[in-house]
Amino acid sequence: MIVLGAAVAAATLVAGLVLALGVRRLRTVRSQVVATALVSLCLPLVAVSVSGLIMFHMGADLGILAVSAAAAVAALSCALVVSSSIARRLATVRKGAAAMAAGSLTVRVPVDGPAELAELATSFNAMAESVERLFATRREVVAWASHDLRSPIASLRAMIEATEDGVVAPGHYLPAMADRVLALGGLVDDLFELASLDAGALTLEFEVVPPDRLVNRCLGGFAAEAERRRIRLEPRLDEGLPGVRCAPEAIERVLDNLVANAFRFTPEGGSVVVAAEAVGDGVAVTVEDSGTGFDPATVDRATEPFWQHDGARSHDDAGRSHAGLGLSIAKGLVELQGGSLLVGNRPGGGGRVSFTLLRP
Repeated sequence: MIVLGAAVAAATLVAGLVLALGVRRLRTVRSQVVATALVSLCLPLVAVSVSGLIMFHMGADLGILAVSAAAAVAALSCALVVSSSIARRLATVRKGAAAMAAGSLTVRVPVDGPAELAELATSFNAMAESVERLFATRREVVAWASHDLRSPIASLRAMIEATEDGVVAPGHYLPAMADRVLALGGLVDDLFELASLDAGALTLEFEVVPPDRLVNRCLGGFAAEAERRRIRLEPRLDEGLPGVRCAPEAIERVLDNLVANAFRFTPEGGSVVVAAEAVGDGVAVTVEDSGTGFDPATVDRATEPFWQHDGARSHDDAGRSHAGLGLSIAKGLVELQGGSLLVGNRPGGGGRVSFTLLRP
């Protein structure tokens, strides 16, 4: 008896392993579910039946075979019902994916069924929303870029026509034309840098530098403008700040963008503060101003390309358009160096933008 049981158990195990390998090769979920049900139920029943043929009389054998057949039919029916439900829900997701591939970005699938399928549907809907938002952002970027490129080009065309018609002396518009060309070049450079960040094609050279050196160098570049507009430009640097691992030119670009934004929305006689303090495993740099601040309802959009809060698409004294790419580029540069950038308002009023740099 013991030998018989061991032989039947060993044969059942070997057969189960062979059948499992076969089930894995089936192409559809439905067929795998049905095959698994058949294997898991029929295999032990077949083993019991074989044992019964040896151990019992023929009359009992027929009963064992009948019970085995009934159990197998029940298992098969249950597997067909379950597999049909799973296949139906998977087909819904498949149709949604096909519709999205065909260009329908608003397609969504119902979230129901077992936890795994509901999670799959939720992930699909999240992906669809991200793709739809990405395409909407792309359309908006193209529209704003066209606007910002069209304005200086139209201005240049008008000045050239006036010069050609003899309305003004040939050199009359040269300074203004040079300024428009400078604005166009800056916008093209910004767009190229933003595209490089999005594509992950921007490479940086890292080194360890003291953060106070970066801050002081940035403030030195804005000293003349601060004096002209009577804006108090103040550094607040903690003593003994640790060195940070970063790309100095990229961080100077970030600081220039943040301070320029702060100046843009700070009235005459206001203040701009650049602070740096040690936090955790790095250094936090914060730029605060006493200007209008960010609209709390749309502050999450502040780092989107071409976004301007409170309709603040403005021009400086030279007539250069502020395209709204500074915060987007700053965020990308900071994240590329392992840090993060946050936008908000300071308690006393005005805007606050902070970013972190990591220690080596």
